[in-house]
Formats: sequence, C-alpha cells, structure tokens
Amino acid sequence: MKSTGAQAIVKSLQAEGVEVVFGYPGGVVLPLFDALYDADGIRTILTRHEQGATHAADAYARVSGRVGVVAVTSGPGAANTVTGIANAYMDSVPLVVITGQVATHVLGTDAFQETDITGITIPITKHNYLVDDAADIPEIMAEAFHIASTGRPGPVLIDVPVDMFRAEIAYRFPERISLPGYKPTVKGHVKQIKEAASLVSKARKPLLYIGGGVLASNAAKELKELAELMQLPVVTTLMGKGAFPEDHHLYTGMPGMHGGKFTNYAITETDLLFAIGVRFDDRVTGKLATFATKAKVVHVDIDPAEIGKNRGVDVPIVGDARSVIAGVIERLRKMNAQPRTDAWMRVIDDWRARFPFHYHASETSIMPEYVVERVRELTKDRPTIYCTEVGQNQMWACQYLRIREPRTWASSGGLGTMGFGLPAAIGAQLARPDHLVIDIAGDGSIQMNSQELATAVINKLPVKVVILNNGYLGMVRQWQELFYDRRYSSSTLPQDCPDFVKLAEAYGALGLRATTPAELDDALLRAFEHDGPAVVDVRVEREENVFPMVAPGGSIDEMLGGIPGGPVSEMLDGELLEEVWE
Repeated sequence: MKSTGAQAIVKSLQAEGVEVVFGYPGGVVLPLFDALYDADGIRTILTRHEQGATHAADAYARVSGRVGVVAVTSGPGAANTVTGIANAYMDSVPLVVITGQVATHVLGTDAFQETDITGITIPITKHNYLVDDAADIPEIMAEAFHIASTGRPGPVLIDVPVDMFRAEIAYRFPERISLPGYKPTVKGHVKQIKEAASLVSKARKPLLYIGGGVLASNAAKELKELAELMQLPVVTTLMGKGAFPEDHHLYTGMPGMHGGKFTNYAITETDLLFAIGVRFDDRVTGKLATFATKAKVVHVDIDPAEIGKNRGVDVPIVGDARSVIAGVIERLRKMNAQPRTDAWMRVIDDWRARFPFHYHASETSIMPEYVVERVRELTKDRPTIYCTEVGQNQMWACQYLRIREPRTWASSGGLGTMGFGLPAAIGAQLARPDHLVIDIAGDGSIQMNSQELATAVINKLPVKVVILNNGYLGMVRQWQELFYDRRYSSSTLPQDCPDFVKLAEAYGALGLRATTPAELDDALLRAFEHDGPAVVDVRVEREENVFPMVAPGGSIDEMLGGIPGGPVSEMLDGELLEEVWE
C-alpha cells in the first residue's frame, strides 16, 4: 500500500496503539499534522509551547505506563523541546519526539529554521534518528517505541526532513524488530539473587531503598509482597513515590536533603541497604563517604552503568526490578526465612514519633505545609493524581502528601524543572480522565508555563492548580537566608503580579484566592468540585522554610531545622536500641 512518509508515521502510531499526540505545528511538519487531522483513534493536543508538550507527554507516560508522543516543527520548535526531553531522560520516562526538519538538499546550509536537533539531543536521548530514506520510516518508528519503552526507559527523537514526510513509500509495519546491539538484561543472575536473599534473611536492621525503577517495571505488587514477607521497612525516593503505599506501617519516608530525620537515621544505621531501581542520587546520599557506612549494599538496576557508579556495592544485580524481586521472594520462601525486624521497627517507630515533620500552626497566616495537609485530607476518599512544580512546593508535597498507589504522582526529579507541573497535570488528566488531578505549585514555577491554562480550558481538562504564593522564588530565598546572609538577590516576586485569579479568569478557568486559614477549605473544595480547570491562589507565610534540610555536602544524619535531636550517633542508647544490637 502506498503512503507518504507522514501517513506512514501516523499508521505506525496507530499500530503502536497511540491515542494522544502532544505538539505544535509549523512549516516543515505540516504534512504530519495534515495526516493527523483525520487519523482514527488519535487525539492531537495543541499545547501553547513545545516545552509544555514534552512535559504533558512525559506525565502522560508516567501515569499511563505507555509511551508519550510529541510532534513539533524544526528550529525553535525542536529546540523548545530540549528541556522536556532532558527532564524525561533524567527521570527515565519513555517518550517518542518527532521533529520536522528542513529538506535534505538544504541540510547544513543554515536554512530557515534549521537546527541540528539530533546533534543537540545526543546527550539527553536514549537514541535518536535523522531520517534520510522515507522507506525506513516504519522500521524506525517501531524501533523508537521499542527502545523508549524497554530496558531503562527514556526518550527517543526522530528528526524527519520535510521531503521525507512528502515522499511516497510502500508502507509495511515490521512484524519483528532486529536490534542485535540492544538486549537489556531482564532476569537477574541466579547466584546474585540467592546471595541477596541470604543477606535479607540474616539482616537485623534491613532497609528497602526504592526508586523509580520499581514503578517503571510495574513491580509495586512484588515489592509489597517482599516487604510484608520479611517485615522490611521501605524508603522511597522522590521518583519512587507511589511504589509502596505511604499509609502502610512499614513505610519509612523519603530520604535525603529534605527527607525525614527518622528516614535518614534509618539509612545511617541500617546493616543492609537493599536498593532497587535507584541511582544513589546526590540529593539522597548527601556526603557519599558517610552514607550508609554500616550497611552491606544490594543494588538492583536494569542499567548496568548505574551499579557501583556512585556507591560501592556488595551484591550487584543487573535486571528488571519486577523479575528480580520475584526471584528474591521465591528464594526466601524456599529458605523458609522468617522476619527478624521487630526490634528494628520499634527503633524506627520511636524515631518517627520523636522527629516527625512539623511546622508552627497559625490562626492568622496560612502555613504552606497546612495547605498540603488540607489538600491531602480533602482528597483522601477520591482517586487523585498529584503533580508538582519544582521548589519548596515540591518538597512540602513530598513531605505531607500520602501517595498510596503507583502512577498517581508526577514530579520532576533529576532535572528539577520549574514549569513542569501544569503541563504534567494536563498529560495526567488525559491519561486518567476518571481521576482528580492536582498541581501543587509555587508562584515562581507556575509562571514558567502558565500559558498551558489555555490548553486545559480549550480541551475541557478539569485540572486544579493550588499555588503556594509566598512572593519569592522560595527555595532560592531559603538558600539565600541560610547560606548568603539573607541577601535576597533576584528572588523576590510581588504576590500581586500577576493576579492569579484574574489570570485564570482571562483563560476561562475558575480563579479563587485564600488569604486566611478560615478561607482555605472553602476555596479548595470549590476548586475540586468545579467541572473545569481551576486555580487557587493561596497567600502563604512568606519566609517559611522546608525543614529538615541537609546542608550541601553534609551528611544526611546531620540536618538543619526540624525537631531537635541528633546526630543519630548521639541517640543510640537505651534498652530499645540494645535489642537490635544484641
């Protein structure tokens, strides 16, 4: 069957089961958008910026478990996707980004809107293509989706010159893919799995350290089975939130720079750190030389490059998290291994009780932590997906929300991209239309992509934005207060510029404001019950800080702020602790 290159791309998208394409048209990509115009089963979402398109596709992928798809034009259109592609790359999110390109006969001549987007994105894509023969399009499309979604997921870019879109080819979607150099290891080595199970069975102070790899492999069920089988406390990174229910008695919080004191103390004292789908990020480990020094380390990851990259490992296991966890469970059952963590859990519970997240409540000022608590309480009985911007708002969301199910949390981790939250909420809403979708935002971060309110309104996507408006670039200001003698250089944002209520109304959304604690619940409930997009401008205490906090380069057991107590080495006494050390 004869097809143009553009039609071949659309047919390939249909063959892959793609239902949504996010993008923005322009000159050289018009043949593709023309082919999308009447494509059965595919909804094209016109965002208001190409960065918004990539973030929306990113969150769509996180929430749905499918590949997110983006289509944009050449030059500035392609360049505007770079931040979103880098964000997906850092967080291992499967995307296929299709960029238009100038015609092949003018490539390299600095033609109008020519940009070497394949060259630009080499460091931030899992793989990329420049199409030089339209006949290759079906095969390239199949490969792109396979590469993006298997092994360690990530973004793949396909750059298509306009004459390749227009060229006629004999379309045939490949029945199988041949990539001899690409064979991700799925099953872990049997010997290493046995060794891991043996260490788990003997450990007195074990800890499961869980990251986004567990979610990527859909291993939440197996993780919960393992944790409950051996009564293992579980900590999850920002990327791992939702992999284990946060209302479970074994859940031990988020570690690292703004993690709980009780969580960081547990890591400091553990004798077995069972790390699955994590990369020992600096925001978790703090000073590497003092991170989990008493522990043997088991590290499971599908990407062999991550194992041993930052932290020495005693038992390395390359493989898919779901397969490896299932193997460890099977081995433990054969061994008839029994839990040995009762005393250890009592220590952790003691720390949890003594050093909870806390803040000073006020009857006149709205504390940002209180806002997140109220969002949590008002949504606890309905299916909800939480997205965040980046900054203090993100950390308060991490600390005070309770994520109970996989794929109900979308936040920018490795890249820390301001402006992620609103387009992410749009993508999440399209992926799960039956869920309430809330973006916890800051007044600085929301302005990076606030134009996407138009996308939400026009597409009737009832996303809710809750802005913690403190009139600052909050995390920047916090660092300036703590480390730069309160010299607030370029970090002040007037709370009334813009007027977020009027901005929401200008786009056709519901705009609300809360300035006192008494007004907060009414504003939130009105927003959550509204049948369209809504923005709640919450005027919060301006100079509230996110605590606890590990100072840059510091050890995670030595934290600023929070309830006093520590470092952990000063607290290890008493009968309760002696039970673990016997």
